[in-house]
Amino acid sequence: MIRPTLLALALLSVINSACAEPGPPLPHSPGAPYAASSLADRIVLTPGANPAREMAVTFRTDTRQLTSQLQLAVALDGPQLDKAARVIEGIPLSLETENGAALFHQVRLHDLQPDTAYVYRVKGTDGWSEWLQFRTAAEGFKPFSFIYMGDMQNDILSLASRSVRQALQSVANPALIVHAGDLVSQRDDLVHDDQWGEWNQAGGFHYGMIPQVLAAGNHEYLDSLNPDGSESRTLGPHWSRQFALAQNGVEGLKSTTYFVDYQGVRFIVLDGTSALDMGTLAQQTRWLEQSLKTSRARWNIVVSHQPVFTCARPEDTEPLKLAWKPVFERYAVDLVLQGHDHCYSRVTDEAGRVASTAARAGGKIQGPVYMVSVAGSKMYGLNDRAQQQPDRSAEETQLYQTIEVQDSRLKVRSYTAAGTLYDAFDLERDARNRNHLREPVKSLPAERACTQTAGPDGFACSSRAK
Repeated sequence: MIRPTLLALALLSVINSACAEPGPPLPHSPGAPYAASSLADRIVLTPGANPAREMAVTFRTDTRQLTSQLQLAVALDGPQLDKAARVIEGIPLSLETENGAALFHQVRLHDLQPDTAYVYRVKGTDGWSEWLQFRTAAEGFKPFSFIYMGDMQNDILSLASRSVRQALQSVANPALIVHAGDLVSQRDDLVHDDQWGEWNQAGGFHYGMIPQVLAAGNHEYLDSLNPDGSESRTLGPHWSRQFALAQNGVEGLKSTTYFVDYQGVRFIVLDGTSALDMGTLAQQTRWLEQSLKTSRARWNIVVSHQPVFTCARPEDTEPLKLAWKPVFERYAVDLVLQGHDHCYSRVTDEAGRVASTAARAGGKIQGPVYMVSVAGSKMYGLNDRAQQQPDRSAEETQLYQTIEVQDSRLKVRSYTAAGTLYDAFDLERDARNRNHLREPVKSLPAERACTQTAGPDGFACSSRAK
């Protein structure tokens, strides 16, 4: 059943913001399966600033489960987990959506032991969830692998789920999943709560066992109106209820900016939407520089939704490029992981792939590597620079990335959703802590792009011009 548009306004009233004039009501997922029930669902694990000692768990229940309860124990080899567990309580946060009222619970875990396996379960009205297991980070450096996903956003369960599930099958025991924003579309396809239900279903129990590092994209925001009638944006109410992120970011933006130090890598998460549309660019830039200046990590990786170098739009994101690119270069950021453009690109030299190849051949030190990727079904056409500036690009292609962190090497691999290796490079660290980029795979498939008559899979191209 399609609910009246007034319910969309009720959703926004939770965060006390004025809503822009609503459009036609959006449909529910078939069968409307995403109402809260008597058992906990949407269980998501997120890392604290120091994930060797801190984690957080969020989950959803119906409104009868008023207390936020979690049982935690060091993992045992046998089944008597409940006898070893202790109860930890958190806070419930209410939310009224198209699917009715629900409580989102947040439980922060402190004083954990490093490099230790833990199990936990969470309380719903009619009983406990299954036991879920995670491992805290080690103190200091230790090799690990993680997954990087671009926008899931559209057809989340039917199509984008394939990307994240293929990624999870391809990486043995990933330590983290990094999302570069636009997890949902929140303005286009289904009612908002159904989209978040599909996002949680796409990753399933993995989201409760593998810590999620998440950047907010523009579609995590809702259009709203200021008191003077001017247009603005408001962070959607699901974000701060569903993700209990590290609280060490920009003052006033701690829901969407933060850093995590994981086994020798500092992940710095920025909010490009707020920077571009809400006047926080200077504030975020100062915080970014301080976060890099104080980093003692072996590797520094930045995650932001809007790309510095675009593969789809006519122009680069100039405000971010002018403010952030010099900081990335000054502090020798290793990777910048981005989304937003619904295409793939890997830029290692602003002057383009020919200059980049010549520079590497001459032994030039590699600066930040800028990546853009997309996991979902929405596709934008490549711009007129995308086959000259990036070392490699792709159109009409769902992808996921695996990144293996070693003491003196980052091994980055991009795969299509069908499991085909599409791009591969290593960042090798020399004795003077300088990066050199190597391309260890000499035979990769042809770059995927639409022609005037067809897409790379032989069907009519679905990529839209941006």
